[in-house]
Amino acid sequence: MSTDPQQTPHLPPALEFKSSTFSVPVLVLFDNDTAVIEQQLQEKVRLAPEFFKNSPLVFDLQELNRQEREIDIDVLTKIIRKLNLLPIGIRGGTPQQNQQAIAQGIPVHSIHSSSASAPVETVKQKKTAPEPAPKAEPVMSTLITHPIRSGQRLYAEGDLIILAQVSAGAEIMAEGNIHVYGTLRGRALAGVQGNPEARIFCSDLQAELISIAGTYKISEDLNESVSNKPVQIYLQNENLIIKDL
Repeated sequence: MSTDPQQTPHLPPALEFKSSTFSVPVLVLFDNDTAVIEQQLQEKVRLAPEFFKNSPLVFDLQELNRQEREIDIDVLTKIIRKLNLLPIGIRGGTPQQNQQAIAQGIPVHSIHSSSASAPVETVKQKKTAPEPAPKAEPVMSTLITHPIRSGQRLYAEGDLIILAQVSAGAEIMAEGNIHVYGTLRGRALAGVQGNPEARIFCSDLQAELISIAGTYKISEDLNESVSNKPVQIYLQNENLIIKDL
C-alpha cells in the first residue's frame, strides 16, 4: 500500500543553527622555538590547571609571520593537545600554515581588529563647531536566578547578575560587570573584551580564578583575609584589587 506524501505527518526539525558569542583564550606566539613554547605553556597551565583543563584555544601566528619566523604547525598542535588544551582555530597564518592546520582539523579564523592594516585617509575638517557626541547605548544586563553548576559556561554581552551560587568548575564571563549574590566558587571573568573598568562583586569569595580584562588571579594567589566574605574586585595600575564591601 503506497503512502500519499501529502498525508505524511510533518516532523519537527531535529536541529537549528544559531549565532552565538563565546570567549575563547587566544595563544599569541612571539617565538618559534617549540621547546620554549612548551615550557612556558606548561608553566601557565600549572598556575591554573582547572581553568585550562580541556579549554578551547585559538593560536595566533600574526606576530611570528610579521617577523618572518616559521613554525611547524604539526609540532605546535601536538604540544597544545599534549597539555590537554583543545585547538579550535588558527589566525594570522600564511596560506601554507592554514592548510597545515586544516589538515589537523583546525579551522581558520579571520582577524578582526581596529588596528588592522588598512588605507588611512586624511579628512580635512570643514566645520568649526564641534559635532554632538553620540548617545551612549544602554548596557544590557543578564539576570540569572538559578545556580550555575560545575561544567557550565555562561557568557553575557553586558553585565551579568547571578542571584545564586556559582559552583566549582563553572565559568561565568561578561563583557561588563559581574554580580554574584551568592558563593562564587568557580571562575569569573569580567571585561572579557578588554574593558578595564569592569568589576566583580560577590557575597562570598571562594573563586578558583578571577579575571578583569585579561588580568587574573587564581585561588592560590588570593589572600585569606578576603576569602569567604563580600568583596569587590577591580583593576588599578594593571593590578587586581580585592576590597571588602
